[in-house]
Amino acid sequence: IARFLELQRLAERNGEPQRATAMTLATATPDGLPSARMVLLKGADQRGFVFYTNYGSRKAAELDANSGAALVFYWPTLAKQIRIEGTSSRVSATEADEYFGTRPRHSQLGAWASRQSDILPGRRELIVAYLTEKMRWLGQRIPRPTFWGGYRLNPSRIEFWESRLGRLHDRTVFERTEDGSWRREMLYP
Repeated sequence: IARFLELQRLAERNGEPQRATAMTLATATPDGLPSARMVLLKGADQRGFVFYTNYGSRKAAELDANSGAALVFYWPTLAKQIRIEGTSSRVSATEADEYFGTRPRHSQLGAWASRQSDILPGRRELIVAYLTEKMRWLGQRIPRPTFWGGYRLNPSRIEFWESRLGRLHDRTVFERTEDGSWRREMLYP
């Protein structure tokens, strides 16, 4: 995790501040079909990698049915990629509440207004829902909706890739062992 955090800080300092937290999240449907989308990393530590979503979303349904997931970070200016595989679980309500409280007000309202992944008849319905929530919470602190929260991916495998001349790339993989330690190996590019 420390190596990941070091590279992420490097990406932030080297022209990728918005993309430093962008990651591809891959899940699987109940019948095993892969499903991937971009999400934003909101925390990383020894416990894992955290992102937030509406619990009614497709990604949440897939994670709740099958906790196995993968993340990919790619920073073109650094010519580096990090692949992470593991199992996910929901963060605590307390942790979700704390993060929700740090979000900009318009993002908090958006969480209440959006029925993420449901069919939207037209943009007008979304705007009306947003404005309705804006009036509902006018002058008040906006609480976290119970249908919104986070997931933490607990990694079992982390692969670091760095581009090299002649496609002689560096690939290093770390795999968690049964005793919780990490085994390090180099891979052919």
